[in-house]
Amino acid sequence: MLTETFSKVRTASRHLTSIHDSEINNILNDVARAIIDNTPALLAANELDLARMDKANPMYDRLQLTASRLQGIASDMRSVSLLPSPLGRVLKHQVLPNGLDLKRVSVPFGVIGVVYEARPNVTFDVFALCLKAGSACVLKGGKDADDSNRKAVALIKDILRRHGVDEHTVELLPATHEATAEMLHANGYIDLVIPRGSSRLIQFVRQNASVPVIETGAGVCHAYFDKDGDLDKGARIINNAKTRRVSVCNALDCTIIHTDRLGDLPALCMPLVESRVTIYADGPAFKALSQGQPEKGVAPYPADLLRHATEESFGTEFQSYTMAVKTVTSLDEAIQHIFEHGSGHSECIITENEQTADEFTRQVDAACVYTNAPTSFTDGAQFGLGAEIGISTQKLHARGPMALEEICSYKWIIKGNGQTRPK
Repeated sequence: MLTETFSKVRTASRHLTSIHDSEINNILNDVARAIIDNTPALLAANELDLARMDKANPMYDRLQLTASRLQGIASDMRSVSLLPSPLGRVLKHQVLPNGLDLKRVSVPFGVIGVVYEARPNVTFDVFALCLKAGSACVLKGGKDADDSNRKAVALIKDILRRHGVDEHTVELLPATHEATAEMLHANGYIDLVIPRGSSRLIQFVRQNASVPVIETGAGVCHAYFDKDGDLDKGARIINNAKTRRVSVCNALDCTIIHTDRLGDLPALCMPLVESRVTIYADGPAFKALSQGQPEKGVAPYPADLLRHATEESFGTEFQSYTMAVKTVTSLDEAIQHIFEHGSGHSECIITENEQTADEFTRQVDAACVYTNAPTSFTDGAQFGLGAEIGISTQKLHARGPMALEEICSYKWIIKGNGQTRPK
């Protein structure tokens, strides 16, 4: 039973409200420094995890730590330390006719639980954001990243002890299904659970938790190349969105192309060949890619990378060097396809027609909607938020990158002078 662990985290969370923001920033900077200083040890622990996973597994890239990735994690932590505290902000203030003074003020959630898979970077990101937002955190990582996660938490706890802060401010649960079940029912101890990972993980948490849940992670992302799209921009955007990091939730899964621009599809997709991206194309797109554009010197898309799409090709989060292509005859048809197959994460349109772009952004229902920019920008750090716990794809409380403001709650503070409410 993990009740004792949950109780210790709950107690630690009460003490965080008395720690000044400057001390929190010092802790974050010391952890960032320790990440760099302990890079060999962190990579050694990560190697133990990597040795247990097949390199062909789409999760391998998410699991892998490198010296440069650790530098990025440390940089993000320092960025969080530079952000203003999200706590104590007056969100609303009014004085009622009876003289009551009302303020709505931002406060910590208290204890935030995060369930995630093979993503050791999440361990550091969650700790940094939760600490800055005045909350303790309970982490439940996957068994695939257990050695990496335990080394990371040990490093964090060492820094907390040096600063005289309760080390139970962060706890990593055993990498077991039983621990997940206990976490999801830790009512009275955990205020909020955030699942970060596959759609299967998110669905499991949503269906089994009695603790409040905010969904993040699953991303089926589209790029619509409109009849007025710029070919050069489109090729760069699609290539970046698809190949920058294929295992992350903001990676492109489906390119939608207007039938008037099918002739440009081979050139649009040609940059993907370098990364050996397999394309599942519908009938018109398959024909266009097979023919190429001989008159413009554009070769056909390699036959060994070209497949006929099936219904299952659409609405799939590939998390690999794989992409679907759908042909449409209008903007409305493109929006309808996204409505039927999107996950509410990130969508983009490539067009030079401002009216079309405005209509797309107005109608498409997603946390992040782009015009002439890749979905790969959906990220807390890229949005200037320091880091993120995940990308919320729901509409309740928070949507998009869940950074400092999104992991705070609020309370009402009312000041009176003896007023009483009439009977």
